[in-house]
Amino acid sequence: MLRLIRLTLTDFRNYAALTWRPAARISVLYGPNGSGKTNLLEALSLLVPGRGLRGARNADLPRQGGPGTWAVAGRFQTAAGETDIGTGSLPDGASDRRVFRLDGAAPRSQADIARLVAAVWLTPQMDRLFQEGLSGRRRFLDRLVWALEPGHAREMAAHDTAVHSRNRLLAEGRQDLSWLAGLEDSIARHAVAASAARLSLVTRLNAEIEAGAGAFPPARIGLACPIAERLETEPALAVEDWLRAGLAANRARDTAAGTSALGAHRTDMRLTDVETGTPAALASTGQQKALLIGVILAHAGLIAASRGFAPLLLLDEPAVHLDADRRRALWKVLAALPAQTVVTGTDSDTFLSLAEHAEAFATGGGGLHPDGRFLRPESAAAPVPRVL
Repeated sequence: MLRLIRLTLTDFRNYAALTWRPAARISVLYGPNGSGKTNLLEALSLLVPGRGLRGARNADLPRQGGPGTWAVAGRFQTAAGETDIGTGSLPDGASDRRVFRLDGAAPRSQADIARLVAAVWLTPQMDRLFQEGLSGRRRFLDRLVWALEPGHAREMAAHDTAVHSRNRLLAEGRQDLSWLAGLEDSIARHAVAASAARLSLVTRLNAEIEAGAGAFPPARIGLACPIAERLETEPALAVEDWLRAGLAANRARDTAAGTSALGAHRTDMRLTDVETGTPAALASTGQQKALLIGVILAHAGLIAASRGFAPLLLLDEPAVHLDADRRRALWKVLAALPAQTVVTGTDSDTFLSLAEHAEAFATGGGGLHPDGRFLRPESAAAPVPRVL
């Protein structure tokens, strides 16, 4: 099992210096808003590729009143043995750049880290996923894909760069047909590759949800995407040809609109309660939360089946909007999962039914304070010097 052995924070968010050695498979962090619960989850999420569970700017991560630099480091037990992963600002204090270290050296790419560790998370911001614009749902979907297909991030980055360049060229009124054709070819290739990865993930995830339906309402994930729809019945090369032709035909329309009407950036994710047929956008807040929890748990199971180890499970305020029966069901599921889990909340009593399975800490004052009512309260360690 992938296991976090030690987490070290230095001048990160509200933590000046902290070392934490989780001793139990489930760790509960509780305290009032602003006490540092989510900051710890964010630190863990930054040790896997990507911008973390908040998607924060690098300049927002150093501790206020600190030296302007920050560092997060974790030691993990992985299938390849013990591994040290670190991330943080450059030693010269440049806050706009972030570096990674893998066993003390710069990795060749973030894919080297993705092969060793994985994490999935649920945050309160996701409660609004189906009331806001499609960009948030698309980012959520792409994070699910990336956890299983690390190359998906490169495809989307190349696609978005080509779309931005084409939009700029059209806005400037430059009639360089060969340049436009080259950009549209790049958009088509990367959009089809990215859409194929999304479609594969959705197909596998729906099967995982259906096989494991139980405590949470089974969801059906769908894609609102003409590219994915064509990929279900046509070869990828034929879909690329169709997309190239569509982009060329839409140049006048896209010039007037200032954006490309076709591409992987137009995909939306749909979620439906299988039992009631209710789309998530029309469901109650509690029903939406239950559906999302089911998706996250199924995704963790899919990663475990595909990669041979369960990801870290980071659940920020998961009990909010759940009724008592659903909360008890969630704790029961977490107690049985073979995944290291960190869960947060404001009230310790919410988690007492996990006392035999979890350690618990009150957060505040830049530290962790063990709760003796839970398992293994000795796992919080004293602060140690900066490590990166």
